[in-house]
Amino acid sequence: MENTLFGIENFDGYAVIGILLFFGLMETLAGYLHRSQRKLGDWIQEAGSFFLLSLLIKPGIVLLVLSLGHWLLPQWQHSLSGWSMWVLLPAYLLIDDLLQYWYHRSAHEYPWLWKLHRPHHQAEEMGFFVSYRNAALYYVLMPNIWWVALITFLGGAKAVAIGLILKQLVIISSHSRLRWDAPLYQSRWLRPLVRLLERIIITPAFHQAHHGKSMLDGISDPNGNYGNMFSFWDQLFGTATYTHQFPTELGLPNDPKDKWTASMFYPLVTSNKPQSEIARGFRKRRTASREPAVVELEQGRKYLWCRCGMSRSQPFCDGSHQGSKFKPLLFEAPKSGPVRLCNCKLTKQAPFCDFSHLKAGEGTASRDTKGSKRETKAYRSKT
Repeated sequence: MENTLFGIENFDGYAVIGILLFFGLMETLAGYLHRSQRKLGDWIQEAGSFFLLSLLIKPGIVLLVLSLGHWLLPQWQHSLSGWSMWVLLPAYLLIDDLLQYWYHRSAHEYPWLWKLHRPHHQAEEMGFFVSYRNAALYYVLMPNIWWVALITFLGGAKAVAIGLILKQLVIISSHSRLRWDAPLYQSRWLRPLVRLLERIIITPAFHQAHHGKSMLDGISDPNGNYGNMFSFWDQLFGTATYTHQFPTELGLPNDPKDKWTASMFYPLVTSNKPQSEIARGFRKRRTASREPAVVELEQGRKYLWCRCGMSRSQPFCDGSHQGSKFKPLLFEAPKSGPVRLCNCKLTKQAPFCDFSHLKAGEGTASRDTKGSKRETKAYRSKT
């Protein structure tokens, strides 16, 4: 397996460490680490995940694939060695990033995978090490690492090495607190350039919106911006949000603050906090009721209406939809006053109740329900 660049064996590994040290040094000189509120457990989890991935998980998968390939398909070994680097490298990177887009997106849509990716979103500050913050099993299942091993077996080790350097440069910089794109958005002359660039690669503003705590700030989109190196996958599949701004708050709503051991080694280690998603026996339960919720809305204020039916703050979102394909509805109250918001999640006029719960249940409208029709109609007439 040829993995030498510029005459140096394992140059890609040294380059990644160099990128981490560079951004770590820049964040230190900028005073971010001095002002950081991060705890020891955060550093242990991020550094531990990096070393587990780099020294155990990735080498183990590569060794396994190479051994199986040599045993089962020896005629395929080095079959890509004659390919031009100008063809092999772009092909490798495009397939690699497409795989990671769908894996990352799936980690937000399927509960068992979300629990492995959830530690990544528990970070309340961005930083050069945050990109490695995931459960160990998340990396074992990551299709990109198996793709790396396959291309290496087929003779594309040099393309893998160059691709790793380029990809980690984009990923680490997009998680860093340096926000290199922020001054470019402010420049009249450079703004067109960075807006073109953000349509191709991931920028800090684009990715850090994905880490925002809530869509209420008008910037964050925890259920979008899934790309890792290239942003055009999000554009292609309809999950891109561009605001050119940075979230005011990062992390998870109602985060129980699990110990780093549980976050890093779940499901082998579980949380000792019953309300945590990674606690033994934890199950999300439907909290939505059949009857609409009467709430007082304030004109001009934005609200997040729960679509998944599992929020503990009905009818509003509390982030419980993570690990499902639901996404809350962001709406702004045009007028102040009481209104009935849908709680059954069957309305066709979200977030307002349209009495679909009556069609789903038995019986006829009660006196109270008839009154709610008048109230809802009166509220809408003000708009």
